Amino acid sequence: MRRNSGIKLRLLLAVGIVLFSAIKYFASSEVNPYTGRTQHVNISPKQEIAIGLSSRPQMAQQYGGLYPDQKLQDVVDNIGATLVNSTIAKKTPYRYEFHLLRDPNTINAFALPGGQVFITYGLFKLLGNKDELAGVLGHEIGHVVGRHSAERMAKQNLTQGLLSGVAVGGGQGAAQSAAAVANMINMKYGRADELEADELGVRFLIASHFQPEQMIEVMKILKKASGGRKTPEFQSTHPSPDNRIAHIKAAIKKYRK
Repeated sequence: MRRNSGIKLRLLLAVGIVLFSAIKYFASSEVNPYTGRTQHVNISPKQEIAIGLSSRPQMAQQYGGLYPDQKLQDVVDNIGATLVNSTIAKKTPYRYEFHLLRDPNTINAFALPGGQVFITYGLFKLLGNKDELAGVLGHEIGHVVGRHSAERMAKQNLTQGLLSGVAVGGGQGAAQSAAAVANMINMKYGRADELEADELGVRFLIASHFQPEQMIEVMKILKKASGGRKTPEFQSTHPSPDNRIAHIKAAIKKYRK
């Protein structure tokens, strides 16, 4: 009887944890006024800005600091400012700052919550013109406007709550199986974020009088830089370059008038 009582208690506790996590997640629903998409986020824009600013020094240090050439930094700043000031990004509450990182080998660009945008010199030096640079920065601004980091935080909190509930109710084996499924789901959300950021980037480039077709060239650069290595798309947080190119072409056709 005691064993059965213990099992029932664990199951009740597990159900409580899962319900609390789900209710917390789904209660934090709001419409992004800049994309029109309903999202689940549990932090405010002010908190996003604070997270980005506090993480900025650590991110720069991780990539060897800032690139020591103010002229190149000015190029990044000017194109970033043009993209922000010509688009809906200017209407957002975020503080956009653009940083050229010293790392000459890593090919990467990313955005922190609240408007901190980074590009490594490793990627910068592969870009052939300002329109390609605008394509990279426009995509990252799209992540900020789309509130993808805040959305991902909320999803991770939900996932952690669900996994905790499964671990309490079903033991370690069940938790590991649930973790594998949750990981696949979260990667799918990540791919959706990338495609939305690409579409927003197309919109930003068109509004700022850059050539959005150059985003396709950026995809080709990234594909070439990968050296032919290809992870199956369902196992990657990013869509394949070919998939992204198809979506970019569709977005250009949709938004170019």
